[in-house]
Amino acid sequence: MARVPAAVRSVLNPIRRVPRALARRYRSRQAPATIALVPQPHPWARAAGLVAVVLCGAWLGLLVVGNVRVPVGPMNTTMTLRPSLTGGTKINISPLGALELDSHVAPVRLDVNVDQLDPDRSQALVDHPERLSGLQDEVTDDVGRGTLDLAVRSGVAVVAGATALGLVVYRRPRRAVAAGGLALALLAASGGTAYATWRPDSVLEPRFSGLLTSAPSLVGNARSIVTEFDVYQKELARLVTNVTKLYDATSTLPAYAPDPSTLRVLHVSDIHLNPASWKIIASLVEQYKVDVIVDSGDTMDHGTAAENGFLDPVEHLGAPYVWVRGNHDSMITQRYLEGLENVHVLDGGRAKTIKGLRFAGIGDPQFTPDRSQQAGGDRSQELAGARLATALRDQSAAGTPVDVAIAHEPSAAREVDGTVPLVLAGHIHHDEMEILTYGTRLRIEGSTGGSGLRAIEGEHPDPIEASIRYFDRDTRRLQAWDEIELGGLGLTTAEVSRHLAEENQPGATPSPNNSPSPSPGTSREATPSPARPSP
Repeated sequence: MARVPAAVRSVLNPIRRVPRALARRYRSRQAPATIALVPQPHPWARAAGLVAVVLCGAWLGLLVVGNVRVPVGPMNTTMTLRPSLTGGTKINISPLGALELDSHVAPVRLDVNVDQLDPDRSQALVDHPERLSGLQDEVTDDVGRGTLDLAVRSGVAVVAGATALGLVVYRRPRRAVAAGGLALALLAASGGTAYATWRPDSVLEPRFSGLLTSAPSLVGNARSIVTEFDVYQKELARLVTNVTKLYDATSTLPAYAPDPSTLRVLHVSDIHLNPASWKIIASLVEQYKVDVIVDSGDTMDHGTAAENGFLDPVEHLGAPYVWVRGNHDSMITQRYLEGLENVHVLDGGRAKTIKGLRFAGIGDPQFTPDRSQQAGGDRSQELAGARLATALRDQSAAGTPVDVAIAHEPSAAREVDGTVPLVLAGHIHHDEMEILTYGTRLRIEGSTGGSGLRAIEGEHPDPIEASIRYFDRDTRRLQAWDEIELGGLGLTTAEVSRHLAEENQPGATPSPNNSPSPSPGTSREATPSPARPSP
């Protein structure tokens, strides 16, 4: 092979190196410089974000399409599932008000809005009243179909809403599908929780608001609610059916229809010189056909003779007035009340039968109108309660057992445990209910005077509270009670909630007698009383 002269090689070598240099420079430009590591979010943060997206999407889905319009009997209704921390069922009956039922505990609430009364279907009922006999079954079927339709639609709404929002946020189909699946799982879990905590008897204890507080006959009297309310769905239908009558009555709401065998006792307490209380009490006496009014004390504020004229309306309230002294009531107050007609003052364990019920009570051993704390005050309350308990045992031994005991302070009332079925008290300005160790039921009433002038001391005014107790006239056993709460100073709210005694719940075995089991021995260690409040 011929040799290439050195001079030629010296010229060709640089030419050969040019393409190689260009190739290396091109490859260096194509290769990435430095790969930067992008920080990834923590798995828990990603999970929390996904849950937030699912909840927001599910809520939006329910809000947009998660409701059904259902004709229920003569009415057009809208059923909706809504997110909720407490669950339950709310029946909105515009413009009359609403009923709330503690039907279940789950993160979803069932709203039933009664939109309007269909004129054609309503007129058909008027023209053919015989159809009323089958209206309840018709409404029950309508509610069942509506509930099933609502469940299906809500499931679709929840999945669609969560999937759509997941697609918008993540822009990845797989993440969006995961959001929809998680939404469906949460809805199924909520449904399972609602099913597990379902309370069919919640219709026995509705809470009324708005104008419906004037219509307790919507759920019947104390006896009928025991015998007739047994199945949630059927009784929900009964409620909706009865609303037809409310619409027909327009401004004249149906009055409460008392059972002839039921005794009705109105419990008030801590009026504290509020003159509005007398009008409220008189209205409740008329509306509920009250047989007896029980006042557990603190009717006055300072117990002076100058205040006595405040008590004069008691004679005209329309029912016997049973009264015990509170720590704001003086002996001057007590003597004045003893001179009024229709008033029964109980003190020292004295017992009296009024309208078929036997009452016994004791006045507060302290007189502290300035809200001061007296040395040995708690001990004096315990001694007063023990004195009342002794009187109650004496009444039982004499064959005249007491049905209802009354004391002002709860610490005194607790001392009668085991000697009487029911004891009433007040003093603490809010209502409580308690079953004591030996079976006595203690009811503490709130302030029927809204704490009087003290209503302006706090940030929010105290409500005006009272309660109606229903007793069987023959057995004198407590059947049920209505708790009534009105808005305090400057407010116009109202709520009524109904409750059944445990032995009157559907399926419960009634107790063989009306008295609680007697406590062993004639005395027991006193239950520590709560700190004395400043009312």
